[in-house]
Amino acid sequence: MTLKKLVVGNWKMNGHKSDLPELRAISDVASQQNNADVAICVPATLIEPAVNAVSSMAIGAQDCHANENGAHTGCLSAAMIAECDAQYIIVGHSERREDQGESNVDVKAKAIAAMGANMHAILCVGESEAQRDSGNAVTIVVEQLLESLPDIRNDFDGTNLSIAYEPIWAIGTGRIPSLDDVAEMHLAIRHALVEYYGDAGHNIHILYGGSMNGSNAHDLMKIANVDGGLVGGASLSAEKFAPVIAAA
Repeated sequence: MTLKKLVVGNWKMNGHKSDLPELRAISDVASQQNNADVAICVPATLIEPAVNAVSSMAIGAQDCHANENGAHTGCLSAAMIAECDAQYIIVGHSERREDQGESNVDVKAKAIAAMGANMHAILCVGESEAQRDSGNAVTIVVEQLLESLPDIRNDFDGTNLSIAYEPIWAIGTGRIPSLDDVAEMHLAIRHALVEYYGDAGHNIHILYGGSMNGSNAHDLMKIANVDGGLVGGASLSAEKFAPVIAAA
């Protein structure tokens, strides 16, 4: 099954209201493409201003709390984010797994919360450099995936969940795995999704993340089961993000 490509920018802890013109420029680029869906996940302070500023792409958040409400100072629930008209939430990014100590159990709960708020969850998985060098990267990532997947089966068609494979050692470094390694990992993830969810597993986008840019996006997007990208630094400007969108 061929899925329409999905390209998601992750601005991480970057962006102020003064950057809204750049978002509009990216939206203008997205409006010229009919073969790919485009979204930008911005800092929480920018979600509502960004939604109001653009019309040709979706806006998303970079995290949510697993609970609907409660004594969780500084946290935002998925329902709060949805109320700002965001459409996507990234969960389980390696920077949160490492810096905030999030476990697979935490990530699963957040994905369930995001989907329960009628939002699209982008669930991140990936291996460290040491794990890649050990030769066990595929086994490690598939295990991480299966422990993080929402256990939602009834009426689940896969369209509100994406998986982002991000080799940790490639994020922001300019290095990427070989195209064969990417193909092997994405195929293993697809098999795991289909085994877990049945036919719905074919409808889940598997995005590649980790130094995707205008120079390598075309080759990466051609790989089977690479259904788009989760893009960091290259998504911060329309000039750098446009070639990635075009590749999709």
